[in-house]
Amino acid sequence: MSVPSWPPRDADHLLVSGGQMAQLEQALFESGMPVEALMEKAALAISRRLMQPDWLPRLQSRGALVLVGPGHNGGDGLVIARELHLAGIAVRIWSPFERRKPLTESHRRHALWLGIPELNRSPDPGDPALWIDALFGIGQRRPLGEALETLLEQRQQLCPGALIAIDGPTGLCSDQGVLLGRVAACASLTLSIGLLKQGFLQDTALAWVGGLERIDLALAPPLLQTLPPQQPLALGARDIESAPWPQPPAAASKYERGRLLVIAGSEAYRGAALLCLAGASATGIGSLRAALPAAVADGLWSVQPHTVISARLGSRGDGTLHLSELPASALERIDALVLGPGIGSALDSSEDQIWKRLQGFNGLLLLDADGLNRLAQREALPWLQGRQGPTWLTPHPGEFARLFPDLRGLPPLEAAATAALQSQCCVLLKGARSLVSDPRGQIWQLRSAASASARAGLGDVLAGYAAGIGAQARAIGAAARGDLLAAAALAHAQAGVQASEMGGAGAATPLNIAEILAARGTQSAH
Repeated sequence: MSVPSWPPRDADHLLVSGGQMAQLEQALFESGMPVEALMEKAALAISRRLMQPDWLPRLQSRGALVLVGPGHNGGDGLVIARELHLAGIAVRIWSPFERRKPLTESHRRHALWLGIPELNRSPDPGDPALWIDALFGIGQRRPLGEALETLLEQRQQLCPGALIAIDGPTGLCSDQGVLLGRVAACASLTLSIGLLKQGFLQDTALAWVGGLERIDLALAPPLLQTLPPQQPLALGARDIESAPWPQPPAAASKYERGRLLVIAGSEAYRGAALLCLAGASATGIGSLRAALPAAVADGLWSVQPHTVISARLGSRGDGTLHLSELPASALERIDALVLGPGIGSALDSSEDQIWKRLQGFNGLLLLDADGLNRLAQREALPWLQGRQGPTWLTPHPGEFARLFPDLRGLPPLEAAATAALQSQCCVLLKGARSLVSDPRGQIWQLRSAASASARAGLGDVLAGYAAGIGAQARAIGAAARGDLLAAAALAHAQAGVQASEMGGAGAATPLNIAEILAARGTQSAH
């Protein structure tokens, strides 16, 4: 399989499991690097990070307590304790284990020789010092036990935000981002050594991980190239500029800048259509058409005068959109179609012909929201496999479970990858850190987003925006692949971040996010 060109497969973007990180470290040791050297390198880098202005005043005023585990994560913690002590920080250590690896024990002896105090009993969870969690790091597999879980739980209750995790909060699986027991250490900052661990980006991990930063080890590029070609990649704000945005020719006409049809809204959900059209308009799409409920279509000229009405669709008694009234001509001379926002989930046999036409449509089809829910009531997988053009699916977890019931309960990375392979579609699995998988096996996951933007209508904007980008790509003969869908998801998420930063949580409305996307002018900037 081909290796994706965006973003770079470097240390800033690669997401790995704990086992993969351990294999990379083992390769370094086999190359001749001493274990001691790598430990010093990592711990010294962490020490420098902790003595930056955002944490140094707290360390100077309250000191630090380093929780030391039995393995090399504990050794990292002891080197950090040493460096803080030598910098004049009041440091103590606590290790609740009788046995430690030889290197870790050596660092402990040296710490004691330096005069660093060691607690001989469990620390007070209300201790005002900054706690540095170096108990286990990556590779944790078993619950912590009641005593340690209770201590960590009480620590967060009494001193919220006063803990930093070294290579992962104790009690959290670094591969899947789930609890190993009842609770985990609740960190305000997690420092991931070398590469980002994939579990730290999962929605289930965010409450425990807090802020996430990578500690660079300057790993050699040939070492990183030993990872599989389809290794998951993390996307950050800086990746927007280098994304594979479609570039229409300078002399392109409106029809050469993408032709998109939006089928959205219903008597019950009129606003969904307008939000989806706002997202599509933000892309600079050349020709925007819509098949809408009559109640929305009749007044559209006043808010979206550039949108052409392809069809006025009726509503059923329950307020959902009547798709069977869509004329066959609506699917002609368009590059992409988005179906689903706000149409209602009810399905009946009168739509069979419409779904047959949609399957044979050779342009890009983006299915969102109730488009997915209606499809889930049919034989979804065979229908998707029979699609004649590229297909993008944008479900939230509930819609995903209805569409792919056999994948229910799988970790998100595995579920999305399997769904893309089975359906031969690109899948955007929405969440606090949305991820995208395509049939080539590549996965992209967002590093950040604004929680304040998680509100009704946000997905409608995303559906229109992504479909507009896809239509532009199709218009110039470019492939509508997963990297383009991932780029759209990234720009959409960062618009939410920008809205929150500019005006606070209340400003992160779907319409404001659409306006930021339009002002950003993604295509014109490249």
